[in-house]
Amino acid sequence: MSFKTLGLSEQILKSIEEIGYETPSQIQKQAIPQVLMGRDILGCAQTGTGKTASFMLPLVEILSTGQSKSRMPRSLILAPTRELAMQVSEDFKLFNKYLKLQMALLIGGVSFSEQDSKLAKGVDVLVATPGRLLDHIERGKVILKDVKILVIDEADRMLDMGFIPDIEKITKLLPKIRQTLFFSATLSQEIRHIGENFLINPKEITVSPSSSTAVGIESFLIKAKNKEKLNKLEKILNIEKIKNAVIFCNKKIDINKVNTFLRNHKFKTVCLHGDMNQSSRINSLEEFKNGLADILVASDVAARGLDIAGLSHVFNYDVPNNPEDYVHRIGRTGRAGLSGKAFTLYDDGDEKSILMIEKLIKKKINIYNFEKFFVEPQKKQTSTIKENNSYKEVPLKNKKVNVEFPPIENFVNFKDSGQIPSFLINK
Repeated sequence: MSFKTLGLSEQILKSIEEIGYETPSQIQKQAIPQVLMGRDILGCAQTGTGKTASFMLPLVEILSTGQSKSRMPRSLILAPTRELAMQVSEDFKLFNKYLKLQMALLIGGVSFSEQDSKLAKGVDVLVATPGRLLDHIERGKVILKDVKILVIDEADRMLDMGFIPDIEKITKLLPKIRQTLFFSATLSQEIRHIGENFLINPKEITVSPSSSTAVGIESFLIKAKNKEKLNKLEKILNIEKIKNAVIFCNKKIDINKVNTFLRNHKFKTVCLHGDMNQSSRINSLEEFKNGLADILVASDVAARGLDIAGLSHVFNYDVPNNPEDYVHRIGRTGRAGLSGKAFTLYDDGDEKSILMIEKLIKKKINIYNFEKFFVEPQKKQTSTIKENNSYKEVPLKNKKVNVEFPPIENFVNFKDSGQIPSFLINK
């Protein structure tokens, strides 16, 4: 199957070809025709399966005719994090290259005035995080009565982050007759129940459940005590000769520690976490995407929605707090059929978490034979001997040693002081 068989216009097919997409992924094959037919979608797909294009391509196709009104977007895409919202907006720009649709991105850390200006001109696609969208709604800058298509992306992450009440507030302001596309990496009973509140007779599409990892990813465990982590991380980075990598940490304090340590060891790194202001986060991502930095040290805020072409490695400085996060983290590499490697540092206290991860992904994670690269050479035993009125170190195994002590008379003055070894006094 090719994209030409999915019912997309020539302008969109041209942009797809220029991006380099050849054949649609499984989620795209199944979702795009259903969205074009106007069906609600309940989709389950892990990261790296082409999920964003599965809703963005038909959305752009549907909106290619018609015109937006001031402050009344024709479609709304809700994302849980700034990074994911930014990634979605970048994908829109690629697919919209030969069309004239307008888009606004509403995320925190960016001035309201710039966003207000775009909304006032009218936008066809509104990409937003729930909190910032509600801020604009309360200020009377956005009216949602003309929204034809609603996309809720990463619904399980929305649930984890406590955004479901915000989404419910937003949907009450939307037309009841609309098309809703609801995507999640998992379809638990709770997620299904939430989906029922937003969807009408949805088409359910499930591709590669979140318990699986991409076929092209090699996963390894490296045992390291907390005080050994930085040194072992630095050594494995040198062994692997990485092209580019993301290092995930559970704590923000560790992000700064790892970033500083690696910079001191001449690695080109940037970091990304929730305490950074928006401009700093954008700069970090741009430097990493443009190759100015080889390593991104990040919290789980970057685990979903971060799409770096050809990412070669992922490192877990800590074992993730829950098994699903492991799948999402290492899913940054091995995308689009490419190969990748994932390394996780762990200690004895992490073994229960490792077992839970292995149970979820239904396979054992390889133990990396770290020691074979760093076998400490045994120190040769030596002794000091006198030879030609001078002293030198010689290996004990290569030369018979006759140890010569100074004459005992030299110690007489120290006998009463207790400084003479007993074996010499007795001699």
